[in-house]
Amino acid sequence: MSQTHFDVIIIGAGLSGVGAAHHLQHKCPDKTYAILEGRDTIGGTWDLFRYPGIRSDSDMYTLGYVFRPWTEAKAIADGPSILNYIRETAAEDGTARHIRFGHKVTAASWSSTEALWMVEALRSDGERVSFTCAFLFTCTGYYDYSGGHMPDFPGAERFAGRLVHPQAWPQDLDYTGKRVVVIGSGATAVTLVPAMAETAAHVTMLQRTPTYVVSRPSVDAWADKMRARLPAKLAYGLVRWRNVLVGMFFYNLARKRPTRTRERILGWVRDHLGPDYDVASHFTPPYDPWDQRVCLVPDADLFNALNSGRAEVVTDHIDSFTGDGIRLKSGKVLAADIVVAATGLRLQHLGGMAVQVDGGPVKLSQSMGYKGCMYSDVPNMASCFGYTNASWTLRCDLTCDYVCRLLNHMDARGLAFAIPRKRDPALTEEPMLSFTSGYVQRAIDNFPKQGSKAPWKLRQNYALDLLDMKFGKLDDGALEFHRRAPDRMAA
Repeated sequence: MSQTHFDVIIIGAGLSGVGAAHHLQHKCPDKTYAILEGRDTIGGTWDLFRYPGIRSDSDMYTLGYVFRPWTEAKAIADGPSILNYIRETAAEDGTARHIRFGHKVTAASWSSTEALWMVEALRSDGERVSFTCAFLFTCTGYYDYSGGHMPDFPGAERFAGRLVHPQAWPQDLDYTGKRVVVIGSGATAVTLVPAMAETAAHVTMLQRTPTYVVSRPSVDAWADKMRARLPAKLAYGLVRWRNVLVGMFFYNLARKRPTRTRERILGWVRDHLGPDYDVASHFTPPYDPWDQRVCLVPDADLFNALNSGRAEVVTDHIDSFTGDGIRLKSGKVLAADIVVAATGLRLQHLGGMAVQVDGGPVKLSQSMGYKGCMYSDVPNMASCFGYTNASWTLRCDLTCDYVCRLLNHMDARGLAFAIPRKRDPALTEEPMLSFTSGYVQRAIDNFPKQGSKAPWKLRQNYALDLLDMKFGKLDDGALEFHRRAPDRMAA
């Protein structure tokens, strides 16, 4: 008979879920666990997205796991390389055999009397199954896998070409020799434009608002020197910390001196595009750096595509689609055979899972995040969420380490569950994410809040979080611990 009870259930077999499994089996080796994955393959986001040029916008020395050195040549890696890294990690660890594919978790219900979660999942064959666990660890990210954000473009039904969204990239789409318009200015758009420009007749990036774009070499020369001279783990650790500190410095400088940072970024853009390019119109956002995420382009590929004439940037608003392109508010018409709507993602908290505690429904959008991973008044549940100003995995590694510390702490003291409680009357609510990006603002009300101070505040600071998550006091007055109910102990 298939096992249905586990000490820990991890939801999601992507970058975060595989990392969580590694931490759990190495730091809590006596714990039984299963990974429930709604799709039929490993990799999460890195398997879902298949559009041309798909890559990381963070370096792999910080996006990679703390426990497994990145050894490939490129620090800014393509999607298939990252997917292979995740799969190899799961295979080498033995965590892959704990994954149950085709199990889409739909609901989770906590019983304080039993000190257990009841987890319900819909299998890909249509059967509904249930599991129980003492601790629930969600590693679902925050993208809605069912589809991205597609605006209601006026006249789109008249367009005779193909209108596609990058999240559902058609594998049969041949853009060789075609005129392409990519709508958007974020990370997806700046990735697609140079990749498609290699074979398309011409690619236009159509944006309403510019984004800050910074170029960086895809190969880290200093990292290569360290790897050649030092043991792999030592070299990886040194490069990782250098990149963390450089990233923290740049982010803090941007927040404290936004004007200076803006001028520096725009100066770099002018260096790539030349003095005659209209940087003010096409690469100068109306907001400060890091009000939205700064886009990274490896080896100046976007700027090279623009300089070659194979691509261009147009900053304007859409009036309507036509039969053979897009008419802009300025009156200009962009001819197109293919339009790619890189118009953002839809965010979804915990994959849409419904949550109950002791028979009552819980609206996590009304809860407050504790240490960026647990939820006020929700027992024995944690989630992996990465940084918005740095690599996703940096924060996830810390969360996994904290969860393992918490589990071992409770075991050593005979405790059954832990619940974060808001007891500070001076604590005020703030949005979980402070970004002004459209995809964030469209969904922010559906996500938990953060607090105005620790341990409810998201600091976006790896060094401070490292000290707190790895060495901070667990019994801090905000985390309430409980033993099993007497009738449960007697059983």
